[in-house]
Amino acid sequence: MTSTSSAADADLHPVRRTPITRADLLDAALRLIGPHRSVSSLSLREVAREAGIAPNSFYRQFRDVDELAVALIDVAGQSLRKIVGAARHRAEAEHGVVRGSVEAFIEQVRADDKLLHVLLREGTVGSDAFKRAVDRELGFFEDELHHDLVRFAKLRNRPMAEPALAAKAITRLAFAMGATALDLPPERDAELVDQLTTMVRMILVGAHAMPK
Repeated sequence: MTSTSSAADADLHPVRRTPITRADLLDAALRLIGPHRSVSSLSLREVAREAGIAPNSFYRQFRDVDELAVALIDVAGQSLRKIVGAARHRAEAEHGVVRGSVEAFIEQVRADDKLLHVLLREGTVGSDAFKRAVDRELGFFEDELHHDLVRFAKLRNRPMAEPALAAKAITRLAFAMGATALDLPPERDAELVDQLTTMVRMILVGAHAMPK
């Protein structure tokens, strides 16, 4: 290889001079994925090249791409819980908890939030390890929603049957609808919000109506 071609390769894939971190590799993976590409389709060499490092340097932070993907799912879950939590509290103050939370969720889907796309996609197309990681993150959402449902039921003196199961039904429904939204044009968002809001309210009405 000539010195000229070597220089050209260096320009295309500059060598990183500072130590690589886990966050750097996660950011590189996020840049490579999108609504129609799963993190499970990435190769180690792709991520390393995007991060500007040699493939061997990848192993200083992760055993393999599977471990990186699971870490990315964990980060995605933490990020989305903060967003949804803030939206839920804002909606609560405005006396529109269900619709406000649903609107915030669909807005985040449209915000090209790649972390959210990871959660929505990996639960259906990823490896078993990815699916377990997504399921774990959904469990965290369910636990938080469960506590909220119990709190609201006490505040309004309206007993609710199986609040944990109601929380699971709502969470799984929301994520299924979110995955659907990725494949639909933004013009359908208002329809999706109406449908999801109605379905969530149906679950809540049923949970309140059932005997404890």
